[in-house]
Amino acid sequence: MSFISKYIKDVFGAMKSLLTGMKLTGYYATHHKKEKITQQYPDNKETLHLPERFRGEVVMIHDENNEHACTGCTACELACPNATIKIITKYDVMPDGKKKKALDTFVYHLQLCTFCNLCIEACPTAAIKMDQTFEHSVTDRSKLTKILNKPGSKIREGVE
Repeated sequence: MSFISKYIKDVFGAMKSLLTGMKLTGYYATHHKKEKITQQYPDNKETLHLPERFRGEVVMIHDENNEHACTGCTACELACPNATIKIITKYDVMPDGKKKKALDTFVYHLQLCTFCNLCIEACPTAAIKMDQTFEHSVTDRSKLTKILNKPGSKIREGVE
């Protein structure tokens, strides 16, 4: 008989716990009408405010002259835990005949990115940053591989 009485006691304990939770839920549903917790996403695109710390995707900062601060040092590539970034470098010949390493292509694989921000922290010249974009739905995965340096861009004067 003790097994049956323990079972019935457990059932009534579970019912009490359920009703306590439902009581709290009912209170919030009837008394907090001004405080909206859920955002209606596609309808509020104009008023949507993302937190400043939100990590969307990696972008390379270019100025109005199509110049960037990336030296091709590959620090971001080395800091990336899952090979999201691939830096392809070239050697430019300087007027004095010396060769200087420069960025040729900055390849970013968005589909592999974990948005950990380690590449941003590793960059010595602050050439890349995390952007606020978050809509990346595509039907073809190859569209998630991006070239971050713009065509014809070059390194900003004075960046070493």
